[in-house]
This record gives sequence, C-alpha cells and structure tokens, in this order.
Amino acid sequence: MNDIHYMSLALQLAKGTAGQTSPNPMVGAVVVKDGIIVGMGAHLRAGEPHAEVHALRMAGEKAKGAVIYVTLEPCSHHGRTPPCVDAVIAAGISRVVIAVLDPNPLVAGRGAARLREAGLEVTVGVLEAEARRVNEVFFHYITTGRPFVTVKTASTLDGKIATQTGHSRWITGEEARKQVHELRRQHDAILVGVNTVIADDPALTVRLDQAETGKQPVRVILDTHLRIPLTARVVSDEKAPTWIFTAQQASLEKKAALAAKGVQVISLEAEKKLPIEQVLATLGQRGITSLLVEGGAAVNGAFLQAQAIQKIISYVSMKLVGGGSAPTPIGGTGIDLMGDAVLLRDMELEQVGERDIRISGYPVWASEQTKGNREV
Repeated sequence: MNDIHYMSLALQLAKGTAGQTSPNPMVGAVVVKDGIIVGMGAHLRAGEPHAEVHALRMAGEKAKGAVIYVTLEPCSHHGRTPPCVDAVIAAGISRVVIAVLDPNPLVAGRGAARLREAGLEVTVGVLEAEARRVNEVFFHYITTGRPFVTVKTASTLDGKIATQTGHSRWITGEEARKQVHELRRQHDAILVGVNTVIADDPALTVRLDQAETGKQPVRVILDTHLRIPLTARVVSDEKAPTWIFTAQQASLEKKAALAAKGVQVISLEAEKKLPIEQVLATLGQRGITSLLVEGGAAVNGAFLQAQAIQKIISYVSMKLVGGGSAPTPIGGTGIDLMGDAVLLRDMELEQVGERDIRISGYPVWASEQTKGNREV
C-alpha cells in the first residue's frame, strides 16, 4: 500500500510537467526515509537535471538508507545530463521502486540492472499502467520514430463542425476553448489542412496568459498545391514556426516566396494527396514527438484512413445545426459496414462548462479487434 501511495505522488509530480519536457519523458521522483517524505522532484525541461537528481538534492544526507520512487527507470547512459543511476547509488539509497522500464534502447533495463549490481533492492511495476499512460507520447515516439497523434474535433450534438454556410465560431464555449489551448501547449506541433487556413485564417498558437511569450508549437499545414495565401497569419505573424508540406511539383516561385517569409516548405512525392505516413515520418525525423490534428473533415478522414491516430478528443456542444450540406468532423470515403467501425477504448467523459461534453479515447483498429476476438 505504501508503494502505491508514494508512486501515486511521483506520478502527480510527473503530470505537472506536461508540455515542458519534450523530447524527454515526464518523470517524477519521491524519496522516503522511515515513512517520511524527505525529497521530491520532477524533470522540468530537456537538458536540465532529471527528477531523481532534484529529489536526492532535497533529501541530502537523509537519502542514505532511504527508498526512492521513480515513475520511469533511471537512465544509465551519458546524455545531456549524467546517468541518474550513479546519483542514486552515490546517495546511499537502499531500495528503488520503478513504475515502468524505459523503452529507450539506451536504457531498456540497463538502469535497473546496474542498481541491482550495486546491491540495491529494485522493485519494478508499481502502477505501471498509469505510468505508461502518463508517458504515452514518449513511449510511442521512442518505439516508432513517429509522433503520437491526437485528433481533436469540436461538433454540435447533431455532428456538425460548421453551418451549411461554413460558419463555425463558436461551436463550444469558453471553458472548452481554454482546454484546447492547454492541449496545444502540451503538443510539439499542430496540424491543419490548407482549406482550414483559407476558410478561417487561424493563428494556431497557444493563447493562455502564461504562454503568450513562451514556447509555441510548430504549425504544420498540409497544402499539396501551395494554395496558402502569403497574407495568412500562419505565414506572416511570426508568432510560431510554420512548416508547410506540399508536392514536389508545386510552384517553385511560391515556395521561394514562403521561404522568404521564414516558412519551411517540405516537398514530398505526391499527386493529389500528401501521404500521411510520409508526413509523420518526416515530423518524427525532425524531433516532433506529439502532434495535435485540428483539421477539417478531409484531413481528419485522411488520418483515419491511414490508421494514423493514437488518441481522439472530441468536444460535443449541446447545439443543433441541421443541414444536409453542413460539414461533419470526419470525411473521406468511410466504411461500408457498421461492423467495421473503429471502436474507442479507455473512454473518458467530462462535462465542460454548461453545454459542452469532452469525450476522449483510443482507437481500436479492425486488425486489433480481430486479434481480440481470436484471443477470446
């Protein structure tokens, strides 16, 4: 019971750093001596001391013979900071409780092994599922080389993202919109299609009181034929980096004009549609670990068809719009049979404000559903 209690506290410390540590994981640590917490810490930013170091510094001499609870296996290699296992051993810790092993090939069990070799008692797997969920972005990125993709939608109760005239401001209330800005702050990049830019001219920035002058996510635009106006805010406002994916055969003159405004233009082999997997591979190579897709029906449909979604967050407003031509959140060709519909697991529902509901979950693709049926 004590292990669960202290690990829960360590996980809370880790969660408090959401959006700050990329490309590193979120990690919390708690040092306990004779049933008393003597040190706590969290990894605050890449390149800065890890959670274990902060907690051990707070504990000081009281770390000798103590237990340290860590949400992720302590690192055993020299990176931008020294190995944490060395600090744990040098502090005189007697027992290390680890929530989950680090999937990074540079660690991957080596940290726990070194601690055991040094004579420390090591326990692994306390609140492992919770720890994996806290670092779902890191685990996905480190094992696939692709960003963790979250598709965010906002629609009315009858499933519309705009009226038949295209008017969409605002579907949700102020509380829900604040949550979306917090989501943006927690992601490395935001992606939309060029149609969204042309229709709405969005800034795609984080607009929270504490974030106006802080880190902004990269703005990613899918624009096969480079139709984006040079006057668009994502091109001209200089408030955040903008990367535009386009086809190699797109206008060289337009590419040069965008580059002159500081926009990075990334050309891919494509004719009608940009290949989503290639977009994600390129983003991963450029260090983007998490991607928030805020596209319209076409972009969302493309990610669904590519099975390139790790998480769905959908805001549903208690409004009715109607109209057969009013757009819906996900387009594309869709499926033929209801039995082939993509299911969501681990769903969470939350009322936001007076008239909005937030629904989140993780897609279960048809291949996974079939596997699950075989296992049953």
